[in-house]
Parts: sequence; structure tokens; C-alpha cells
Amino acid sequence: MSPEIDWDDAFANGAYIDGSAEYPPRWEQEAQAFRASATLRRDIAYGPHRRETYDLFLPEAPPRGLVVIVHGGYWLKFDKSYWSHLAAGPVAQGWAVALPSYTLSPEAHIPQITGQIALAINHAAAAVAGPICLTGHSAGGHLVTRMICDDTTLPCHVLDRIAHVLSISGLHDLRPLLHTQMNAELGLTDETARSESAALHNPYPGIAVTAWVGGHERPEFLRQSALLREAWARKGCNAHLHVAPQQHHFNVIDGLAQPDSPLTQALLSQTPPLA
Repeated sequence: MSPEIDWDDAFANGAYIDGSAEYPPRWEQEAQAFRASATLRRDIAYGPHRRETYDLFLPEAPPRGLVVIVHGGYWLKFDKSYWSHLAAGPVAQGWAVALPSYTLSPEAHIPQITGQIALAINHAAAAVAGPICLTGHSAGGHLVTRMICDDTTLPCHVLDRIAHVLSISGLHDLRPLLHTQMNAELGLTDETARSESAALHNPYPGIAVTAWVGGHERPEFLRQSALLREAWARKGCNAHLHVAPQQHHFNVIDGLAQPDSPLTQALLSQTPPLA
């Protein structure tokens, strides 16, 4: 990696977003309001750790399938409770939505977190029939693309149900993070940075992939999304890149809360038609 690049600055989203400190409290408030009115199975355990739980939001009718939304925060911050409102769009379209928490770094390193998300998806897939769509933001975008890499721990019967993976501002090449201060907590090594980089893997065949990123994001996030699309398209994946105009790293996810937004429509568009 080039020594001329300030990698800490390259990943510093909040410093380049006006009013960035206002976003997490707003997310938390909107999430709480949605939980108060939603049909919700709360804190379903998928493992023994206190953070190995997910919330499952259900539509009024039998679900058309399962959406899994994985939160971001550089594997260091947040939990499922900040993002409940992002289930609103898919739920209104008739989908069940699972939002898992996972153990944060430095208590868990990224390979362990990847394994936890596979366990959560496997558990939720057993509870909800039909096609599966995976989406996640930032570190969550990394985690959902890792689910369909050639070293995935997801069983084939679950992989074969995944119709679409939509990574929102995801991180798909973790090697630059070796040169950041946050790696003191992430604990990446040369080996794990490579093995956890989805762009360096072969994707599971037959699954559509979209790398969705805001047009006003940091250049590194634009590069990461373009890299995944190019790398996986070269390997035969039905991979697409969408740059959302005028959006930055913190508001690029907002569309998931709306059933008719371009983001929600894109997430669900690659699924098989209803029987």
C-alpha cells in the first residue's frame, strides 16, 4: 500500500459529513419507534454469547422470503437495536427481516464475526421459508459478501436459497486497514486481511450481487465497491455497481426504511417471482 496515502483519513467518514454526530441518535430513535409498532420476535439466540442474537420482523401475511440486514460500525460499534427501522421497507413489501448483532472487536476478530453472521443467517433461514436476500452497510456490507465466498461456512441448502446480495458501502479489500490506527482493535494480520477480503475470493455461483455506494462518499469506499464488481464480474458473477447520486456514507442506507425506494426495490428485485 502506498505510504503517501493517509489511510486513517481515507476511512474517516464522519469528518466529511455535516452534522455527522446527529446520525446515531436519530437512528436509535427511529429504530425504537419502528419496534413499538412492528410485529417482532426479539432477541432470538443463534449462539451462546450475549450478542449472538437477532430480531425478526414479520409482515402481516406469510413472508415472501427472508431479508437479512447486517449493521456496520467498522466491526467496533453499534448493535441491532440502532437499525430496526431499516426493516420497514422490506416488511411492507411482505418480507420477514432478520437483524443480527455480533460480538464486536477487540473481543472478537473479524474472522470470528464472519462466522457469527453465517450462524445467524443459517438460524433465521430455518425459521423463514423462501428466497433469501442479504444486505449490510459498511462493515455489514463486508460481512454479507463474505457469506458467498468460496470459504463460506453457510451450508449449500442455504446458499442455494440466496437470490441477491446487496452490499451498501461495503469493505471488500481489508488490506488497507492494516495501515490504520483502528487495527490496534481490529487485530488484522496480513493473512486475515487477505482471507477476509471478499474481492480476493471466488463468489458462490448463481447469486446476483450489487455493490451500492453513495456518490459523495470517501474515495476509498467508491474504490472498494468498484473493485468488488469488477473482480467478481470477471469471475462470472452477475455483479453490478450502483453509485447513488448526492448520498454519503451515513444517509445512503435511508432508503431501506421505505418500501418503494430505489434501494429497497433493488434489494428485492433479484428474487424469484411469487408462485
